[in-house]
Amino acid sequence: MSCFDYETIFATLPEGVFTIDPQFRITSFNRMAADITGFNTREVVGQKCWDVFRSDRCRKNCPLGHAMETGETRMDQEINTFNRRGERQILLVNVGVMRNDEGRVLGAIETFRSIRKGPITPTHEGAWDHRITGLVGRSPSMRMIFSRLTDVASSEANVLISGESGTGKELLARAVHRLSAHRKGPFVAVNCAALAESLLESELFGHEKGAFTGAERTKPGRFEMAKDGTLFLDEIGEMKPELQVKLLRIIEQREFERVGGTQPIRLDARIISATNQDLNLARSEGRFREDLYYRLRTVPLHLPPLRERPEDIPLLMDHFIHQFNQKYNKRVRSVDPKVVQRLTAYSWPGNVRELERCIEHAFVFVKGPVIFAHYLPDMEDQIHLPPPSHLLPASSRTDKTAITKATMIWALNKCNGRRQEAAALLGISRTSMWRRMKEAALI
Repeated sequence: MSCFDYETIFATLPEGVFTIDPQFRITSFNRMAADITGFNTREVVGQKCWDVFRSDRCRKNCPLGHAMETGETRMDQEINTFNRRGERQILLVNVGVMRNDEGRVLGAIETFRSIRKGPITPTHEGAWDHRITGLVGRSPSMRMIFSRLTDVASSEANVLISGESGTGKELLARAVHRLSAHRKGPFVAVNCAALAESLLESELFGHEKGAFTGAERTKPGRFEMAKDGTLFLDEIGEMKPELQVKLLRIIEQREFERVGGTQPIRLDARIISATNQDLNLARSEGRFREDLYYRLRTVPLHLPPLRERPEDIPLLMDHFIHQFNQKYNKRVRSVDPKVVQRLTAYSWPGNVRELERCIEHAFVFVKGPVIFAHYLPDMEDQIHLPPPSHLLPASSRTDKTAITKATMIWALNKCNGRRQEAAALLGISRTSMWRRMKEAALI
């Protein structure tokens, strides 16, 4: 094989590759290394590697330095670096020492690939600490919710949380509770859809001994158990009309009676409700009382479906990786970028709960530090994102600057990942498509 052949292979390898001499000066730098870092080869050759990568491990515990000192190869090292634009990147690197025929150290070689831009931690800039809220996100819709949490929690107003199943309504309710003056009291949850109609009233209000067949003793209900805390009424839209009347009276009078009892009991709990239904529609159709609807929704909070905030998916993946590393005693560090792209393009009908199960499925089978596509569950039944509302045929597109990350994800998904076809669909060149994908961290 000729020298030219080796140079071609080096230049076209699908991972970043560079070499250094014993003084840590860069001696070669391939094309993918330039793409990932933003520095071209002519700029970096002769420079100290730490001036280019600016990693937190350059001065201490440097994998390249360790390789030259010990002769050991180091694999799958996770490194935090900054690219030319100052954006933080996480690289997965492999390093080895280079020697001549006499065994003298000539330097070291490193291969690397970008795992993702941004810090891999459970808590990110612009997002609340998940240990307090249980929620993860930094999309505009989630930032809006987080910005309101303190004010909502400090009030005594009733809160109605809406959102599809799996979006985290109970987590949001618990977050309001933890940040409120009721945090020292209990958080009592009741699923109005899970209890039989004959039992729901007794579960909510309690019953006296002998109130009905089988009531062998007095039993406090959830309203009573939530004293000085928070009562969370999940799936409130499933509540029958007769119970809606009683709940309205309790909210207005702040007292209730056990089933079979006559003694009023003071309601000393905050009420937070949640629903996956359109209660406004149910109200207009007469299935849900209008007066109760407005009593419950003093402060409405809406959790968007995951398909409407795909930028939060990598953040949630990192959160679940951290969580399942502890549960399964593994050391998974990252997700292959192709997996990120695939999961970002999926519509997630089960929302965050489905994503959590997807990552846990991968954890059952993953053996190394990276989750690849073959560890994912079968997603053949996936429902893809519809085209963004502003997407027009290429022939009629006039505002090409309006192409968003979501649009590119849709187009790539529509064209089975073929960039040239996706670019044609969007009415832009293949080069522009590549540049926009790079800016949006899709490659």
